[in-house]
Amino acid sequence: MREALDLLRDRPLVVLTGAGLSTDSGIPDYRGPGSPARMPMTYQEFVSGPDARQRYWARSHLGWGRMRRADPNAGHHALVRVDPELLITQNVDGLHERAGSPRLVALHGRIADVICLGCRTTSPRGALQEQLTALNPGYAEQHADVAVRPDGDVELEETAGFVVPDCAACGGILKPDVVFFGENVPAPRVERCYAAVDALAERDGALLVAGSSLTVMSGFRFVRRAAKAGTPVVIVNRGETRGDELATYKLDVGCSEFLGLLADQQTAPMPSR
Repeated sequence: MREALDLLRDRPLVVLTGAGLSTDSGIPDYRGPGSPARMPMTYQEFVSGPDARQRYWARSHLGWGRMRRADPNAGHHALVRVDPELLITQNVDGLHERAGSPRLVALHGRIADVICLGCRTTSPRGALQEQLTALNPGYAEQHADVAVRPDGDVELEETAGFVVPDCAACGGILKPDVVFFGENVPAPRVERCYAAVDALAERDGALLVAGSSLTVMSGFRFVRRAAKAGTPVVIVNRGETRGDELATYKLDVGCSEFLGLLADQQTAPMPSR
């Protein structure tokens, strides 16, 4: 750990975060040690018909009601102090935003926003949450004991009867403004991230990955890009990742612990020589 911290000290940094960073906030991750196998709903399934959307929104209504009460943890606050050139997050929970990270790309969007697939109108999730509560009285109380999943939904099989509203502006389909499996990350977001990673090679910088297994290509591609350019890559994650063979250092330690040490180091005066 000390060698990895020394490598990162006083270098320009791009940081890529995943679900493992939010576990200390009470939000489970997908692929950490002991995590059960989970398969999120794909975009193709979501648009396949009303039954699929009913299933999605019933689960999401319950899960987001709890996720929105989660608070940023020590790792989120440490990254504010580190203040990287760019913070790329694969998380949709909005905790980096709430912690105050200024230079941020939410690669997969934010679960707190809603978009209409017809007219593309966006709206805050809180307003839809109130509408879902009014249309489905007692639903949250009836299913208070179901387990929360990483994307802001819950483990729930029986969703028949759950009422889902259409877009008030055009009657279209409402979807959380996040990138589902089967969708592409918007090109401008990807290009901004690539540009930041490419700049590291020119400035003797480093890429730090915190709390991601890198299983999904949307994040792994930045590790491949950095490694190909000769940029040092440090991965901090519980368990193996897809990028381990490309890493200069791979640390099987907690994100909050490591990021706290990194933030202390970044703000400490350099020792005299």
